[in-house]
Amino acid sequence: MAGPTTEGKRLHRSFGGLALLGVLLVVAGLVGLVYTGVATLTSMILFGWLLLVGGLVGLVHAVQARGTAYFWLGVVVAALNIAAGIVVIKNPVGTAEALTMFAALLFLTGGVFRLVGSVVVRAPQFGWTLLQGAFGLLLGVLVLVDWPHSSLYVLGCFFSLALLFDGLGLIAIGVGGRRVVSMVTDHMKPEEGAK
Repeated sequence: MAGPTTEGKRLHRSFGGLALLGVLLVVAGLVGLVYTGVATLTSMILFGWLLLVGGLVGLVHAVQARGTAYFWLGVVVAALNIAAGIVVIKNPVGTAEALTMFAALLFLTGGVFRLVGSVVVRAPQFGWTLLQGAFGLLLGVLVLVDWPHSSLYVLGCFFSLALLFDGLGLIAIGVGGRRVVSMVTDHMKPEEGAK
């Protein structure tokens, strides 16, 4: 049976692996922020492959469940995913343009609703909601004004920022976890010696 120190070492290594993965994600995010066009195309191609593979897996599940009432729904959803994946892989630039337009419209509508909502409701967080709405509105306008050129960098920027912040979160968890494990194992050593 593994003792506390063995478990501590195993946990220490696991948290170290998380921190290392976080560093890799941060590096990928920083590289993506420098090369946003490449990050946009990469994210579109990854998105297309995820849709395609998800559609194929869904089709296999639908075929396995062909006697159930959800068979045709599963087939239709899988076929739509496969078709969307093929379209995205064949035309990543056009897909990026469409998704950028969609993101800009989401920013615009979200910004307008937050602005109007903050003025009408006047909640305790009025200032923050107003600022958030104004920022969303401004971001949507900036993306739309430069569209379709903005599609070359907007999605890549978002994708890279997501990688960067996920990586920073994993580093924080990994480093914090290693410290907690070290404190616990250091605290347990004197008790083991006293036995």
